[in-house]
Amino acid sequence: MNPLDVPPDSSSGALVDFLQGRHGEGDGRHADLTLDRGSLTPGLRIMGDARVALHMEGPDQWNVEIQHGRVGLFGARARTAIYGEPDLLEAIIKGSASGVEAFLEGKLRVRGNIALSLQIEGLFATRARPKRFPHPEVARAGDVDTFFLEAGSGPPVVLLHGLGATNASMLPPLWDLARDHRVVAPDLPGFGGSGKPIRSYDFPFFAGWLRDFLDAVGIDKAVLIGNSLGGRIALEAGLSLSDRVERLVLLCPSPAFIRGRQAVPLVRLLRPELAVVPMLLTHKAVVEVTRSMFAKPERLRSEWYDSFADEFLRVFASPRGRVAFFSAARQVYLEKPSGGDGFWDRLPALKRPALFVWGEKDWLVPARFAHHIGQALPKCESVVLADCGHVPQYELPVETNRLIRDFLGSSRRTSLRVMG
Repeated sequence: MNPLDVPPDSSSGALVDFLQGRHGEGDGRHADLTLDRGSLTPGLRIMGDARVALHMEGPDQWNVEIQHGRVGLFGARARTAIYGEPDLLEAIIKGSASGVEAFLEGKLRVRGNIALSLQIEGLFATRARPKRFPHPEVARAGDVDTFFLEAGSGPPVVLLHGLGATNASMLPPLWDLARDHRVVAPDLPGFGGSGKPIRSYDFPFFAGWLRDFLDAVGIDKAVLIGNSLGGRIALEAGLSLSDRVERLVLLCPSPAFIRGRQAVPLVRLLRPELAVVPMLLTHKAVVEVTRSMFAKPERLRSEWYDSFADEFLRVFASPRGRVAFFSAARQVYLEKPSGGDGFWDRLPALKRPALFVWGEKDWLVPARFAHHIGQALPKCESVVLADCGHVPQYELPVETNRLIRDFLGSSRRTSLRVMG
């Protein structure tokens, strides 16, 4: 590669020239720029030799490599690729446009490592970015290096994603709430860009990690918004860390199953450590399972399914990622519904205002749980979204965001509603 003839302290300006095609001497197709590692975002600094390709859509279709401490044009394919118009990609890494907004609007496509792609936002920002624009960070919480996105300012909100997902599954409420809230969206331990310790991923562990995470990011008390497994973790925090919780929004949370527990003895025998053995799982199979979680899969952009499948398979390919996935799934299935430490007997002790949102066509966590929640928590608000599956924040983002905002701005209400 032919080096760019620029001073080492002018990386931002050089990159702008670089993306605009002003390469100086050489054939105009290969260039290299060495950067000060300290200038990279915290998330990217810990990624080692990670490589991101920016595929500039247009007549030139350059592949711009952002690698550990280097930026350049290259010929080999990277495992993580971001596709978009040249001006948009330039604006994102300069910090004048948000990649999250572009992704949600369908102007940006991601293949490969979603966590890594999120970490290049504002990589070469030379001025303060709008507060609403998410920025990547890493915090040490519960002995776990935790990757998270932070955006906005105001009352704090923490977003908790579901099993097998990452903080990318919470981007719609993150982008909406960041207008007037401080929003923090971590990758849970064992998932995405966060550390993956070999241990039991039970709910007391997640609650302890969440307490340490709040301490690490300087949040005393927060609204918790969780989907699926993230909703169950939020409920655990509401029960065991009530002094750190302002309100709860539970999007199709995973409660202890009352019926269908015939396989409990067998599941107890299947230790998650067995997941260290490699498993064959195809991209197509992951896409199909993901699509089944939505009442109308066509509501989502097809490239989003590819992005999710890429990220899931990337994490699932590692023994630690598989152990974390199966350990967390095992805890969800084996949780005791009754008894002194049973979920449903503990739940009435929840004192924080809570909004439950269910999907009428959610086969994973059926909406009939709304009845049981209403009996245990008669003062909570529970809403069933008609014609909706397991991930309302993506399938019906406008309705879900409106429900969240109405709840955060209201006094406690008691109702069960069906929205169609």
